[in-house]
Amino acid sequence: MMLLADSGSTKTDWCLVEGGTEVLRVETGGTNPFFQTPERIGQEIDTALLPRLGTYAIRSVFFYGAGCAFPDKIETVRGVLATRFPEARVEVGSDMTAAARALCGRRRGIACILGTGSNSCLWNGEAIEANVSPLGFILGDEGSGAVLGRRLVGDCLKNRLPRGLREEFLARFDLTPAAILERVYRQPFPNRFLASLSPFLAERIDVPEIRAIVFDGFVDFFRRNVMQYDGWDRLEIHAAGSVAYYYREVLREAAAACGLRLGTVVRSPMAGLVAYHSSEE
Repeated sequence: MMLLADSGSTKTDWCLVEGGTEVLRVETGGTNPFFQTPERIGQEIDTALLPRLGTYAIRSVFFYGAGCAFPDKIETVRGVLATRFPEARVEVGSDMTAAARALCGRRRGIACILGTGSNSCLWNGEAIEANVSPLGFILGDEGSGAVLGRRLVGDCLKNRLPRGLREEFLARFDLTPAAILERVYRQPFPNRFLASLSPFLAERIDVPEIRAIVFDGFVDFFRRNVMQYDGWDRLEIHAAGSVAYYYREVLREAAAACGLRLGTVVRSPMAGLVAYHSSEE
């Protein structure tokens, strides 16, 4: 059997596949070797994944994750997995490679991720040809849940929201200005916290000021990332991730405003990864 993993900063989706058919799905906590030790990554696998796999004989593991774009981080995750699956072939790649394989397959195109963070690449059908560094939610990650949440919080605390909406937002998440500053500046994983606030945008997307936050965020993402790739005005652009999926109507409007051709938009790349790897077997 084949085990696939699509991992972000917030969660990891595991899929057990046999003959191109999904056998089992498991969700565990997010994995990022930039922020987690091998011991912490292994502990999550030991407690949340392995008990669910039982006695299935796994012959190959394909793990795609945030933070797995550098050789040392790839080796960290590969080592953790190889210890748990000693009989299996283990391949580790970036979440960007996962999105490109799932969305573009073996065709040339531009693949995007819009979830807790954001990323993009020019895919030549076999490998990533160009990648504008996402830079994280402080310096980049335009259009991501974390950055949309950051803009929402900033507008809230600077009294830029319509009358009554500020109070509604704070009450919705049981927050105070002091609590927000504590979570952002003093507690770990502020990107996850900020992204967790972004669903409020979807709930009130009919409010012009709220819709503008989302629209402007996507335009910023396209202009600062996608439009740097050769052929951006000719190639089809695809996107994966919860933010891309739940705001896909606004995403299409932003793409059209930038003169882009938006193609497939999915919440998760898993179905595409199953198809991609099954065709290799």
